[in-house]
Amino acid sequence: MKTIVLTGASSGVGLDLLRALGGANTIINLSRRTPPEDAVSQAPGFIHIATDLADSSSVAAAIASVVERTPQGIDGLINCAAVQFTPQFTSDDFDSASIATEIAINLTSPAQLIHGLLVSLGQKPESFILNVNSGLGLVPKRESAIYCATKAGLDNLSRGLRAQLQGTGLQVGQAFLPLVDTPMTTGRGNGKLSSREVARQIIKGIERGVDDNDIGKAKLLRIVNRLSPSIASRIMQKAES
Repeated sequence: MKTIVLTGASSGVGLDLLRALGGANTIINLSRRTPPEDAVSQAPGFIHIATDLADSSSVAAAIASVVERTPQGIDGLINCAAVQFTPQFTSDDFDSASIATEIAINLTSPAQLIHGLLVSLGQKPESFILNVNSGLGLVPKRESAIYCATKAGLDNLSRGLRAQLQGTGLQVGQAFLPLVDTPMTTGRGNGKLSSREVARQIIKGIERGVDDNDIGKAKLLRIVNRLSPSIASRIMQKAES
């Protein structure tokens, strides 16, 4: 049984990761809301630490709580939580106050959690960090400029950490997601992958030690972007992702 810290298990992909991993592992969830009772009941070692990932002091308190509860260390950290605000900068309903919130949840808190839990991760052999990313971290779209920027930043953070931690035995991976059927994408786009299938593929990538796990259409997007960035950009501007 492994001990895994997971953010955002109250809904979407995070919730399906909890459902898939909770039966055989101790899951420590960091989010403001507690996951649904049916998922919690199937995860006997489940621990919920109420955490506002937009607040660095709340994240610091969560880190301290995790360290206190796990003196033998943790086996994994999955940064899954994210928010996406869709108005464009030129829209009348764009709220500049949302910028700091989006950056904090999507980029700052993963970095803070990684740093704060690095010693705990180092106590276990073959431990891992998995940052859940998006195809929008590879090619941005017209909407959600801040979200796209945070995901591009998460990609660079992950690759930089991978270089820093080379030779330590600590795996730093990413999962690049396509459009997923979650509450965040309600009413947007077609051809969405189910969050359950995405969670399954994320876990498969962790088990195989994949550095950058491109899921669904993210695989094609990376290939097109490598061959012709301009075509990839046109595709993303036309897509409702």
